[in-house]
Amino acid sequence: MTLCEKIKSGKFIVTSEIGPPKGTDIAEMLNDAELIKGKVDAINVTDLQSSVMRVGSLAICRLLKERGFEPVLQVTCRDRNRLALQSDLLSASVLGIENVLVLTGDHPMLGDHPQAKPVFDMDSIQLLQAMRLLESGKDMAGKVLKGSPKFCAGAVVNPGADPLEPEIIKMEKKIGAGAVFFQTQAIYDIDLFKKFLDAAGHLKTTIIAGIVLLKSAGMARYMNKNVSGVFVPDSLIEEMDQAADRAARSIEIAARLIKELKPICDGIHIMPIGWDKKVPLVLEAAGL
Repeated sequence: MTLCEKIKSGKFIVTSEIGPPKGTDIAEMLNDAELIKGKVDAINVTDLQSSVMRVGSLAICRLLKERGFEPVLQVTCRDRNRLALQSDLLSASVLGIENVLVLTGDHPMLGDHPQAKPVFDMDSIQLLQAMRLLESGKDMAGKVLKGSPKFCAGAVVNPGADPLEPEIIKMEKKIGAGAVFFQTQAIYDIDLFKKFLDAAGHLKTTIIAGIVLLKSAGMARYMNKNVSGVFVPDSLIEEMDQAADRAARSIEIAARLIKELKPICDGIHIMPIGWDKKVPLVLEAAGL
């Protein structure tokens, strides 16, 4: 079954993600992907995550597809205008990639090429609308396509946004533009996530809860200070601070969060942030 077929069937979705390397040596990345083959429903491939120059998502998605994976192409609006974005989406379809996660993207000043000019010709809602247009057989200029693509479109949401109402409004617009699933920002506070679910309860969509592996107490404090909508409770920070084996404790915390989230959401998305080899351990500890 494809990812969209699994979503439509109501299956609990489990996904992870990999970040392409900065350079052409992709052997380790592909080996890490093999560790979770058959254990997840799909693998996201990040699109110049954190505005850092890397190998492109599309090339890696195709390589994963050839190896029997179900890839999810991440596409940001940061670097390309509407010509390039539409062309990349058509290229993805030609290469057999139909799962697309749409993001606005981080500003280049946050990455390793801060002098790069941001594009942001469209936002994520407009890009979702463009995908729907392409599926209908036309481009954004109204020109008829010779063959049209088919996508399984996803978007992102921040359950910890404050205020929350604008985030729910954006979700409604993204659903109207064609999004069939949502992956969330990192969740560490279950009660906060429940409040989000209550606010989004009227929306008939698939919500996949995001889990970011904590590497240290310092990382947790940094996210609390710098990442909008992410809140790591003091109790978890203290756990990481006192851990003799931080990796083992991180896996334990992630598994515990997943077990608490599973009854209330439609899936789990694990973001290892460089700890790709630990994803199988998280899946096993969480009973996934």
